[in-house]
Amino acid sequence: MKYVFSTQHVKRYRFPTHINDLVMDRSEATTSEVFVVVLAPGEAPPLHQHDDTEQIFYVLTGRGLLTIGQPAEQHPVAPGDVVRIPPATPHSIACEGDETLTYLAIDCFPAGRPHAEPTWDAHVQTVCRQNGWDFRQVVQD
Repeated sequence: MKYVFSTQHVKRYRFPTHINDLVMDRSEATTSEVFVVVLAPGEAPPLHQHDDTEQIFYVLTGRGLLTIGQPAEQHPVAPGDVVRIPPATPHSIACEGDETLTYLAIDCFPAGRPHAEPTWDAHVQTVCRQNGWDFRQVVQD
């Protein structure tokens, strides 16, 4: 069983809207996964929600604008901020300013690892289908 996961040896996923560097796959845990999100200036993932996941973000660098909820609220985020995204809550963070926005993302699965998407790759394949992206172009080993 693995207990320590390096942020220096990650699997990169380059979406058209942002980068996710996978640190710990959900298949290596019971109720969590970890990745680092990298957003260049002006980038933002599409507004989306995870029905089976609570997310915690810890902002490392840069500045951003969190859009969350229905009706949507906006909140600035900066290094040192912790963001909580409850399950089934629409959200997106946009990079603002000239500096890259990076944050550590921890996904927590209250009901355990999702059966329909037991690995991060399975989740990314679903996201790619939903957005019309090519999974083979997103995955970068």
